[in-house]
Amino acid sequence: MNAMSQVWEICLYNFRSWKKNPRIFITFGLAFVLCFLLTDKAVKFSYEYNTIMQVAEPFVWSFGDSNSILLASLLLILLFSDMPFLGVGIPYYLMRTTRFRWMLGQVLYIVLATFIYMVFILISSILLCAKNAFPGNMWSETGAILGYSPAGKAVALPSMVKTMEMSTPYECMATIFLLMLLYVLVCVFIMFAVNIKKGKFWGIASVFVFSLFGFLLNPQMFKQALDLKDEQMYIANVITGWLSPLNHATYHMHNFGYDLLPRMWHTYLFYGGVILILFIISYLGVRKYNFKFTGGLD
Repeated sequence: MNAMSQVWEICLYNFRSWKKNPRIFITFGLAFVLCFLLTDKAVKFSYEYNTIMQVAEPFVWSFGDSNSILLASLLLILLFSDMPFLGVGIPYYLMRTTRFRWMLGQVLYIVLATFIYMVFILISSILLCAKNAFPGNMWSETGAILGYSPAGKAVALPSMVKTMEMSTPYECMATIFLLMLLYVLVCVFIMFAVNIKKGKFWGIASVFVFSLFGFLLNPQMFKQALDLKDEQMYIANVITGWLSPLNHATYHMHNFGYDLLPRMWHTYLFYGGVILILFIISYLGVRKYNFKFTGGLD
């Protein structure tokens, strides 16, 4: 086998372990329940005001919020709890390939599995609200009420006026999807790199610590804890927007032309750099990794 074939075969071997694996079904089941809970407010709101939604809006409103992104990312701990994926077939592959190619196979699996998970969340959010939605690429009356009236604040749906003014629903949906995908990949690569270096316990713990760091760097928490004024609140918003990885994944925490928050390309560069660093750390760890195979069923 050539190099790419070996990498692809290792990746497919990991996917074959999904068959009849209850952990996989539980992860996607919980993801569907999460989408249901997050979109339920939007559905009830539209029926209450007798309006319809654009099909992309439930996803935009649900995952335009940092807490929702955080919950979605933590579910992946269950999906990737078997890192670094040492099934009974791995000794066979390691005898016929290099450690670097083995790691590339794991990385490819991580990227594809995370992408599938994110697509599942996107489709679930759309299907749960499709009965009362239209496909046209324009913001709905429901979105207008949420963005331009006090009703939006009352139901705590992140329908930001600047979001609606600066983009179309599908453009906004695609950007939020990419931001979430990059953030989730960072979480998984942190887990993979630490797992290789320190073991499974510290790999899982590192994701919780990373998530907690992003959760605590929330401007609203600073406002409540320090009783900040409006001018101070703006400074706190800018600082946390730049420092918090979780805020980088939040769509409205970006510069749309009239503030000092990071622009989209800043966030893409930040996530890309972090993922590259984690990839290098993982490779250095794999070179010295002591493989221990406990056996099991394919």
